[in-house]
This record gives sequence, structure tokens and C-alpha cells, in this order.
Amino acid sequence: MSKSTSTVAELLQNNADNLTRAERQLSQSILVNYPVSGLGSITAVAKNAGVSTPTVARLVKKIGFSGFPEFQAALRNEVEATISDPIAKHDTWAGQAPNEHIVNKFTDAVIENIRHSLGQLDIETFDQTCALLADTKRSLFIVGGRITRSLADYFFLHMQVLREDVTHIQAISNAWPHYLLDMKKDDVIVIFDVRRYETSTLRLAEMAAEAGAKIILFTDQWHSPIAKLADHTFSVKIVVPSAWDSSVTTMLVVETIIADVQTRTWPKTRQRMEELEVMFDRTKFFRKFT
Repeated sequence: MSKSTSTVAELLQNNADNLTRAERQLSQSILVNYPVSGLGSITAVAKNAGVSTPTVARLVKKIGFSGFPEFQAALRNEVEATISDPIAKHDTWAGQAPNEHIVNKFTDAVIENIRHSLGQLDIETFDQTCALLADTKRSLFIVGGRITRSLADYFFLHMQVLREDVTHIQAISNAWPHYLLDMKKDDVIVIFDVRRYETSTLRLAEMAAEAGAKIILFTDQWHSPIAKLADHTFSVKIVVPSAWDSSVTTMLVVETIIADVQTRTWPKTRQRMEELEVMFDRTKFFRKFT
């Protein structure tokens, strides 16, 4: 994977097996409060990690940078990307856009996002996440933000059919304490949070973590601050030639998880589906052609 398509965090994670003990210690230090932890002077970065300055210089070269300045420039670019508003996103693409139709440009970007994100997907994390979601002994809570609430709503609709005890937390933060009141240790909360990361969603995640809940996070390639609290994180590429980010890759992962959970819970899920169909027939919810 090229440096240009990877975040610094991904480069560190992809090269983990090639690092020395001191370099791994430094890498972990940078990832703990990423990306801010890598923005100090080379001396400060080394001191915070408890390693030598030469170790910092060796690590940044090992993951593909010419030196510490280029490493920090990449981090600064990532910080800028995470706080970009729709106008800035549009202007970035408009200035780089090749002379081809938007259908081709957009589709190519989405396909690259999917390829990159699936290449980074950890199968063990996927399986553990699906096992948590299928465990009906745990209450399940789902929440999204200003943009991601549509993803949260879609996920909630399907999980509510697959299993019992599923709650869709409203995006209005002043209603959250009522939901947290019922959250118990080892319950599961699924959070959708992409750039520009919402402060109120972070506060909710902090309170859920304090309650002992397991946090499953869907975020972007730069990682929401909630990642440091999450038990399982799915980070996907979302950049497309638009003023808005794409949800296609996130939706792909979400639908794959739904399919897996459905398989795990099928005997009970089938019964719930049959009961649901009876209610649909009684209320004449769907049009019949026979």
C-alpha cells in the first residue's frame, strides 16, 4: 500500500512486525493520542515515548518517510482533513480533478475506498464484533451523529428484527442520560462517528465506557477520538470527489455484519421474522398482488 493512500496510523500498524522493541514502544505512544502525540518536536516525541531521538528518526524512515519533517507534514495534513468543512472538501477535489465524467471519478474513488478498507479489515475484530452483537444476554444500543444517524437508523432497523432488546439512541444529546440510565456493564453500544467528530458523541462514549459497556465504533481512516475508548473499531476510507464524504464502504461493512449476525441468530431470528410478517399482514402494511 502506498504512503499516499495510507494514514500514518495505518503505516505504523502495517509495519508493526518489522519494528524493534523500542520502535514498537514509540509507535504505541504515537497511537495513544493520535495524531497530536506526533506533532511535538522530535525530542518531545522521543521523551513522551521513553525512547531516544535516533529511535524516532529510524522509525519514521522505516515506515516510508524521508525524515521527521515529512512525517509531521503528513500528520498535519491528516489534522486538516479531519476538520475540513464541505466547502474545503469540494475545493480540494476541484483543484485536483482530472478531465473525466463525475460518474467515473466518483465510482473509481468508491472502489478504491472499498479495496483499501477491506485490505485493512481485521477478521478477528469482525468475528468478535458479530459475536457480541448476537449475544442476546447483552442489551444493544445504537447511535449516530448529524450525518451518520442514517447509518445508525439502518443498522437499528435490521438488528431489531434479528434480536430482542435493541435501542436506537436519539441524536439529540439532552436525551442521552435517559438511555444511559438503563445501560449495564457488558452491554454493547454501536457508535457511528466520522469527521468532523462530534464532541457530544465523544461525551456519550465516555459515559458508556464508565458504565462498563462494550463499544463498537464505525469511523473513518483518521479515527474518531472515540477509538481510544472502543473495544472494536472499523475504520474505512470515506473520501470521494464531493463536498460530502461517502458512506458506501461503511454500509458495506455494516451489511456484512448484519448477514453474519443473522446466521448466528437464525433460529430465533426466523421466528421473529415470521411473527413480524403476521403483523404486517394484519395491518396491511405491504401491498398484496394476489
